[in-house]
Amino acid sequence: MAKKNEEFVTQIASRQENFPQWYTDVILKTDMVDYSDVKGCMVIKPYGYAVWELIQSEMDRRFKETGHVNAYFPLFIPESLLKKEAEHVEGFAPEVAWVTHGGEEKLAERLCVRPTSETIICSMYSKWIQSYRDLPLLINQWANVVRWEKSTRPFLRTSEFLWQEGHTAHATAEEAEAETIKMLEVYREFAQNVLAIPVVVGQKSEKEKFAGAKATYTMEAMMQDGKALQMGTSHNLSDHFSKAYDITYLSREGKLEHCFTTSWGTSTRMIGGVIMVHGDDRGLVLPPKIAPIQVVILPIAMHKAGVLEKADELFASLKAAGLRVKVDDSDQSAGWKFNQWEMKGVPLRLEVGPKDIENNQVVLVRRDNHEKLFVSMDNLADTVKDLLDTVHTSMLNRALSLREENTREATTLEELKEGVQNGFVRAMWCGCRECEDAIKEKTGATTRCMPFEQKQISDVCVHCGKPASKMTYFAKAY
Repeated sequence: MAKKNEEFVTQIASRQENFPQWYTDVILKTDMVDYSDVKGCMVIKPYGYAVWELIQSEMDRRFKETGHVNAYFPLFIPESLLKKEAEHVEGFAPEVAWVTHGGEEKLAERLCVRPTSETIICSMYSKWIQSYRDLPLLINQWANVVRWEKSTRPFLRTSEFLWQEGHTAHATAEEAEAETIKMLEVYREFAQNVLAIPVVVGQKSEKEKFAGAKATYTMEAMMQDGKALQMGTSHNLSDHFSKAYDITYLSREGKLEHCFTTSWGTSTRMIGGVIMVHGDDRGLVLPPKIAPIQVVILPIAMHKAGVLEKADELFASLKAAGLRVKVDDSDQSAGWKFNQWEMKGVPLRLEVGPKDIENNQVVLVRRDNHEKLFVSMDNLADTVKDLLDTVHTSMLNRALSLREENTREATTLEELKEGVQNGFVRAMWCGCRECEDAIKEKTGATTRCMPFEQKQISDVCVHCGKPASKMTYFAKAY
């Protein structure tokens, strides 16, 4: 075991000694991504994209179960259209990429490369929505967006990234608020039951909310280095955009009313979250539901009669049971294969050799805790499925324990400053923008959210000492 750990250290930096380098080593050495010739943009390689496809599949099913349908809207947005909602354009202005020429000709009007699609979608909704019979309008888009970031890191923050963005229109403010909260809960359930990541859900501050929104709700996860990662957001846009883009409908009473809209999104940033929540010094540890390969079969002494045939037989039975499985019958050494598939985060390794065949058994090795199990070949698919469920639960519980062990409560600024060095801090905040800015300047931490589950830690703000009624999560963040 010591020798195996030494082999990994030469490939992947230690999380404890250099977490950013560890992250970079993992995503490159496991063939998740590569750097492109365009600064700040990543190439998602097949293994990384397979993870994204599984995320898409799981999320898309949830969206459709809640009544949403998919569509696609243009990548380019006319400048005049973007400027209709002043707060929105001001919020995104520093990150917008502009198209000024088409071929050799200068465009009559600049085109924005979408940083998000509220403006172009709202312009279409103003055409499509005429009466109360057209509501609610529930549309989702799977697309790419561009935000010209100054500092980038693959999956976490890139100039171009993949995401989904839901955009809905409703007759009343109450329906829009209900939609916003419902979709945040869809995200929370997905994070927990698919990604095995526990999240804190709540409302963003006025400073941190989406540009142009009435309110933004978020789910925040803790990475192994104690920093927060915003995993998904849901925005109640009220009637701000519908007034700017003239989205109106004729009510049952024959009165012309403005709609109330929402938007909500998650992105490939979630893959970065999965890596930083679950990975270890050997590489990736993938939750079973998004692992491109759930079980890798390694024939032991495969030159001996019947071993490869048995491996292929096991492959066929597991695949028929709906599992994602692969046989590694390459001529690499067994040790190399063990290391390779551990580094790529495959949840289960199945070993089968001559003695195993003789005993009607296989060896299953869990990636999450390296436990080795000897199990019967009889009803193997059921055994594997149950074990994958166990792996998921174990990963979720481990991540939850990490978060709870590294979450503190603070009643003084000094306690907050100390706590955010290694995790989350719960503290009372008066809601004042000046205090929020001062806390960031003095501690390096931002307000992550005001959680739905509130607790009265004290009666006063952790910074200014004025009356405070809202407990807030503070953390350093990606």
